[in-house]
Amino acid sequence: MTADPRLEKPHWRPEDALPWAGRRRRWLVLCNVPLAIWYLRWLLVPGRVANPVLYALLLAAEGLNIVQAVGFWWTLASIRRRRPRPPCTDRVAVDVFIPVYGEPVEIVEATVVAATRLRGDPRVALLDDGCSADMEALAARHGVRYLCRPGNEGAKAGNINWALDRTDAPFVAILDCDHVPDPRFLEVTLAHFDERVAFVQTPQYYANGRDPGVAAASWAQQALFFGTIAVGRDELGAMFCCGTNVVFRREALEDAGGFPTASLTEDFDLSIRLHERGWESRYVPEVLAAGLGPEDMASYTGQQLRWARGCLSSLPRILRARLPLRIRLNYLLSAVYWLTGWTYLIYMTFPVVRILTGAQPIVVASPDEFLLHWAPYFAGSMATVTLAAGGCYTFAAFALAAANFWVHIVASVLTLLRRKGSFVVTPKKGTGGRQLRPVAVPLFACAVLIGVSAWGLAHDRSPATLNNVAFASVHVFVLLAGSWAALHPPRRRAPSDTPAEVPVG
Repeated sequence: MTADPRLEKPHWRPEDALPWAGRRRRWLVLCNVPLAIWYLRWLLVPGRVANPVLYALLLAAEGLNIVQAVGFWWTLASIRRRRPRPPCTDRVAVDVFIPVYGEPVEIVEATVVAATRLRGDPRVALLDDGCSADMEALAARHGVRYLCRPGNEGAKAGNINWALDRTDAPFVAILDCDHVPDPRFLEVTLAHFDERVAFVQTPQYYANGRDPGVAAASWAQQALFFGTIAVGRDELGAMFCCGTNVVFRREALEDAGGFPTASLTEDFDLSIRLHERGWESRYVPEVLAAGLGPEDMASYTGQQLRWARGCLSSLPRILRARLPLRIRLNYLLSAVYWLTGWTYLIYMTFPVVRILTGAQPIVVASPDEFLLHWAPYFAGSMATVTLAAGGCYTFAAFALAAANFWVHIVASVLTLLRRKGSFVVTPKKGTGGRQLRPVAVPLFACAVLIGVSAWGLAHDRSPATLNNVAFASVHVFVLLAGSWAALHPPRRRAPSDTPAEVPVG
């Protein structure tokens, strides 16, 4: 029996999300389009405006959602089944970088051991930005190169750039220190390096995704991206680097000037540079490394805030970049996603304003009229997402995103103010205790919704009030569901007795 889930056989395969490809996928997309048109035609009819400010906010929120939906449908429609390539059996030299900065030795050791067992010609280097004696001893114990630079300017990007200047293999693999690679990692990825391919990305798989709470919900979000979205973007030539489980062509890295050190999402910005210079990317939908996702709410919100700030700050760069239209649109879709927290805030504001002031965004003949047009569109969109993820996308994943709506808002404000952020490594182990601070905002939102609803019911029980109280109750339910893991941390699952293909030791 092993206590490390990274050493178990993967509990997910990206190809499991694709059996519904072909006609079924096209029919599902075609069903969503008329439902969206049905709702938008009703919403945009002349005379629908009740309060101009609230109506404008509703249009902004629905407009952002429609843009994301169209982008998602476009991605799904682009998916094609590719024949797997035979593995590369040539002994091609690859520098395997494992950046570390204060992570536990037991987490890093499994990755180092597995990296030394990669098939081919791996040249493993432990890049220690903490200059720890324990890490140096770990490197010596397993016969890998130990690199410790003076200072840690540029965080992970600077660490990698420093190592690039001191190595010379034609290819460079990057593994986060918690991601244990499969022995076939290099064989499979190197087979996809055509002449102009700059990097080959593989899934960022969370081996602890079966643990309840934040780990499972955050993994469900990852499974949607790496199981379906990444496959479609690969077909569009717009897959970007995700920072780990990736192999680069050194020539491409040198052409781009290395990793950008001024960004919180250096992998995203580097991908823009490479595509701008005419380099191509590939995505291999196969689990070739197993890592650890955030296990508590504080780790998750920190990770999301860094991703949100990095992607939003890249918007001007995307607009200026000399990119083919399809690639530019895909990068814009990725960056604009981090504005969706504003839509949650807008939707939660409507019942509060209606109950307290009587103002509402639209004129409706009855409360049921809105549901008649909006509910089918919303249900169809959620069904599409669920099916596209092969059943992996769960209500818990949706609720976790909703409860962290405030992260997007904070990231947007900090980006507009041009406040410089710092690169913070996502903790590899959860605290295991109750965390109130990360869910203070959603809990405050729940208190406001509940208080206003109680006040409204005490003063007016008209159908309009009851309808808005019902909407407020739905928001409260979703926010509490998304916050539950922080308020009541679950027990971790028992480890599996299924051995990994490459055990440690």
